Amino acid sequence: MKAVGKAQSAGSPRLCNQCEKVMLEHHGGAEVPGSMLFADIRGSTALAEGMTPGEFHDLLDRFSSVASATVFAHNGFVDKFVGDEVVAVFAPVLGGDHAKRAVDTGIDLLRATGHADPGGPWAPVGAGVHTGRAWFGAVGDGAHTELTVVGDVVNVAARLAAQAGAGEVLVSTQAAAAAGVDDASPRRFLELKGKQDPFEVVTLKVDPPAGP
Repeated sequence: MKAVGKAQSAGSPRLCNQCEKVMLEHHGGAEVPGSMLFADIRGSTALAEGMTPGEFHDLLDRFSSVASATVFAHNGFVDKFVGDEVVAVFAPVLGGDHAKRAVDTGIDLLRATGHADPGGPWAPVGAGVHTGRAWFGAVGDGAHTELTVVGDVVNVAARLAAQAGAGEVLVSTQAAAAAGVDDASPRRFLELKGKQDPFEVVTLKVDPPAGP
């Protein structure tokens, strides 16, 4: 297939890059239901101050690799990396229960970065998950066209990730209900930029194993 220009999509190994090319060429897209995950390394500026540029690059490289693998394992699509942050979308085209897949990805990413390890994480990560309808497709013009996801669901997930502490996945109550998150999970209200009313979220964490 590579001989005729076909390969796996960079966003998901389950998709073909030809679909992306067609969408870009024809400026295609559609409004679809889905869930968004934003996750980043908390306090990365302070971490960078204590490292050489090469060491910080290696940390970001390791996080990028682990985050991509975790998203792919739950049939998600990596929209982009922005510095120390991964943006992923979970849509019905890659399987059902998109909200659950997004939440499970956030939890597994905490585990993959060491938040359940007795010695603590090798990268302090916080994440946000929200579910709703989003527009997925080509955005931009000419050489600056790219595939991305836009809509309120994206903005809210980004706001949640920005307020998540290290070792937290902040999940909107909409996403939590759709994902079947335990009703007894801790909840709190947040003030989100652009939202008039306090926004209720469920806080999920992973605990280190109990001692002997």
